Amino acid sequence: MGYLPGQSMRAPFNVIVFPYRREPFLQFLLGKRADTPIWQAIAGGGEDQETPQQAALRELREETGLESKHLIELDARTTVPRTHFAGHEAWHEHPYVITEFAFAAEVNGEPRRSFEHEALQWCNYIEATGRLRYDSNRTALWELNLRLGSHP
Repeated sequence: MGYLPGQSMRAPFNVIVFPYRREPFLQFLLGKRADTPIWQAIAGGGEDQETPQQAALRELREETGLESKHLIELDARTTVPRTHFAGHEAWHEHPYVITEFAFAAEVNGEPRRSFEHEALQWCNYIEATGRLRYDSNRTALWELNLRLGSHP
C-alpha cells in the first residue's frame, strides 16, 4: 500500500468527532481545515488495527490536545468515495467506499490547534450548523444536540 516500515497504515474507515462542553452553555467545537477553507467536525482515518472508538479518541487528542472520558457513538453514519482521501491511489486492497463513523466527546479545557487546522471555534448549535459544509456533519450534530436534550 505504499507505507514505509514503522509508518501507520490507514484502516478502511473514517471518524468524525464533535467535542462539546456544557459550560457556560452547550457548545460544540469545530475545526477550520488548513488545507481547504471549510469548517467540519474533528476528523480522520483509522490507523492499523484501531477500532473506530480508539481512532476517535486519538484524533481528538492529536487535533485538539483534549481528552475525554465520555465518548458517545452516534447512530449517524455515512459513506465517502475513497477518492476524497489523499493517497487513495495506493489503496490496492481498500474498498471503493469508506464508512464514516460519528462520535461526540464531552471535554474540559481549551483546545490547542494542530497543523491540520487554521482555526478551532466553540459554537452553539445554530452557529455550528451554519458553518458546517458536509451534510454528514450536520446530521451527526443534529443527533448529538437532541441526545443532549437541546432543541434548535
